[in-house]
Amino acid sequence: MKKVYLDNASTTYVSSEVLAEMLPCFNSIYGNSNSLHSFGREASAITDRARDRIAHAINAAKSNEIYFTSGGTEADNWAIKGIAHAYSNKGKHIITSAIEHHAVLDACKQLEEEGYEVTYLPVDRSGLVNMVELLRSIRKDTTLISVMAVNNEVGTIQNIKAIAKIAHDYGIIFHTDAVQALGTIKLDVQDMEIDAMTLSAHKIYGPKGVGCLYLKNGIRIENMIVGGSQERAKRGGTLNVPAIAGFGKAVEIAVRDIVINQQKLRSERDYFIRSLEEKLDYTSVNGHTHQKVNGILNMSFDMVDNESLLMLLDMEGVAVSIGSACTSNSPEPSHVLKAMGLDDSAIKSSIRISFGKNISRSDIDYVVDVLTKAVTKLRSISAVSKAGRK
Repeated sequence: MKKVYLDNASTTYVSSEVLAEMLPCFNSIYGNSNSLHSFGREASAITDRARDRIAHAINAAKSNEIYFTSGGTEADNWAIKGIAHAYSNKGKHIITSAIEHHAVLDACKQLEEEGYEVTYLPVDRSGLVNMVELLRSIRKDTTLISVMAVNNEVGTIQNIKAIAKIAHDYGIIFHTDAVQALGTIKLDVQDMEIDAMTLSAHKIYGPKGVGCLYLKNGIRIENMIVGGSQERAKRGGTLNVPAIAGFGKAVEIAVRDIVINQQKLRSERDYFIRSLEEKLDYTSVNGHTHQKVNGILNMSFDMVDNESLLMLLDMEGVAVSIGSACTSNSPEPSHVLKAMGLDDSAIKSSIRISFGKNISRSDIDYVVDVLTKAVTKLRSISAVSKAGRK
């Protein structure tokens, strides 16, 4: 049976170049990067190189603005709670959007339990933050605005530079979750006026379990993980040198190949949509028409249950997802699509298809064929069921 992986927004494979970068760190350069002897210095040089690569890729002013974490979730939690606590003497009001990753939303909910106030900005039908509502929401005690750069379910690209400019006009710190943006759009933290930014390796053909928080020098943050002086005394814990080495290489490759990768992804995505629409009616694409990344495609199929569709596709070797992998076991409908104003039937019939750089036309032809048959089958069952209830 042919197998086609179309869940790259959840995670990607580790590329051969990245793996080659990591391998020596398991049994040759295996010292603790915080140790002072030669073994430790060798490992430290590896992490320093990765830090330099990431800083260069996002145009950070200095490499010491990169702090390694266990992934995007930790970095989001640290940014939201750490910055909020550090500036609590100024105020306890935070602004975010209704379609953030749960790493941001749940961190905000925890702060609400501590007495903070959080404004959840609405979005329009395309998934863009309402800028008028943003301006209306700003208060004298607002200390932090956090809006993701690229939505992980529909791929809509937010107007990050404009949002950051508004934040700074009012003396507010701006954070963005850029996990899905890295390697898909150009990230320049100085030009975009970003104060804090979350990144992760496993969305860009790097290893799982490693990410980072970019934190502009001068921005205060409360430590979340204590117990050591690592990461310039900001985050305790022995650094995962192999994963960090892979992360640095993955970022370097993502920036190096961004143009050719995005051209291919756009071509294959458009071919997929054209091919599918020739065979199926009553389908719709969710998210912004143009202002979106090329690799993420969220679609609704009328009169189809998305869980049943996912299972039928999986039986034919095709992997897609229902929303975010972090919430795939939740019975609740997608909070992103709900915030965008989709009705329950459209949400319940939507799936996320996320393409990888290794996708081929033959893969797409196979998926279109399998998807068409699955949707047709489910619609026929739905029609029979409705007829039986009359």
